[in-house]
Amino acid sequence: MTSPVRVLLVDDQPMIRTGFRLILEAEPDIVVAGEAADGAAAVEETARLRPDVVLMDIRMPRLDGVGATRLITGSGARSRVLVLTTFDLDAHVVDALRAGASGFLVKDGPADSLVEAIRTVAAGEAVLSPRVTRRLLDRFARLPGDEPPPPQGLQVLTARQVDVLRALAQGLSNAEIAQRLSLSETTVKTHVGKIFDKFALRSRVQAVILAYDTGLVSPREGC
Repeated sequence: MTSPVRVLLVDDQPMIRTGFRLILEAEPDIVVAGEAADGAAAVEETARLRPDVVLMDIRMPRLDGVGATRLITGSGARSRVLVLTTFDLDAHVVDALRAGASGFLVKDGPADSLVEAIRTVAAGEAVLSPRVTRRLLDRFARLPGDEPPPPQGLQVLTARQVDVLRALAQGLSNAEIAQRLSLSETTVKTHVGKIFDKFALRSRVQAVILAYDTGLVSPREGC
């Protein structure tokens, strides 16, 4: 039998954690491994419990969800972070994705979307469809605030890997990239994996942000 997905619930509001627990404990393949009321506790509990998925609120005392995500992903933990936000596509969400989150959900979404997102993230995928990826990056490019220093560049990539990264940033799936570049899906997956390795990326979302940071694509291209 496949082991159940172990989830750590992180939110400063006990009633919200209780609601999520009730939803998730009704699923036979998901187990709530623990809870945390702030980002600092989330980092500690992630190290102790080693959950598959950390369901992370953005705005919390002591340490917010962005800082906690950065510490968790930077620690080398295998746990993947799924960010929860009250506001769709705000600057904090972009910061969390930059920090290594595997996707995000809006808190007032349907219960089945939460369950499916946890399964998706636990399987190693990002919770952003190609259409949502386009919308996210279009919004991201217009957000105010200081931008972090761009990556050192794309010189470490082959010409074909640059083509694959550009297609990723335009929201294409592996199958669509294979068709556009006349490659097999297996070859596309290999190129995507090498891009991830060369830039220490954890998700396709980070790959898309890399493409924007380096100027490989513009918001208009990604839409």
